[in-house]
Amino acid sequence: MIKIIGKKIKMISLFKNKLNYSCTIIYSIPCKIIYKIKNNKNNFTLFLGYDKIKKVNKPLKGFFKKHKCNYYKKIIQLNNVTNEEIKKIKKKIIDLNILNIGDNIDVTGFSIGKGFQGVVKRYNFSGVGGKTHGQHNRLRSPGSIGAGSSPSRVFKGMKMAGRMGNKKVTIKKLKILDIDYINNLILINGSVPGKKNNYLIIKKNDK
Repeated sequence: MIKIIGKKIKMISLFKNKLNYSCTIIYSIPCKIIYKIKNNKNNFTLFLGYDKIKKVNKPLKGFFKKHKCNYYKKIIQLNNVTNEEIKKIKKKIIDLNILNIGDNIDVTGFSIGKGFQGVVKRYNFSGVGGKTHGQHNRLRSPGSIGAGSSPSRVFKGMKMAGRMGNKKVTIKKLKILDIDYINNLILINGSVPGKKNNYLIIKKNDK
């Protein structure tokens, strides 16, 4: 399936048909097809490059020279691309032309990282209790985590302190409200994972 690489710009409020929509503006990065591999009669694997750069190391220089293309900072692989989808691509560049206003899309990205957090912030624990009865500095503690003398261990999956956020998240069926084909901008109804300038993967949802 064909996918588009995007970059989150910002969120805005859009008034359309006397309604107020919370929208995300995404910049779509045009991706150049470096080369393709034929898996079977109607199935291909594409290798795309985006974000041009001037200098690369020697192995990558040989790779780009072999495929007669510019130097790119990032290379991604698209699997299971059909012959019909490839025919729609013009000048070996994947951009917004495969999308239309009103389409539903799935957006994948990494959520905002919160660092190492305790159980109160991470899982909304209420803490051990009030400040009375000698609690001292245990107000935001998780409490008991053991399971007694049998089985004398902490069970797997126990909610404890740890790294929060920075996980791969997919939000499905977001509606496209508007597209600016000249400036490669998409206006999507709703929020998408990640912070400003975060890279996103966008694919059409026909279901």
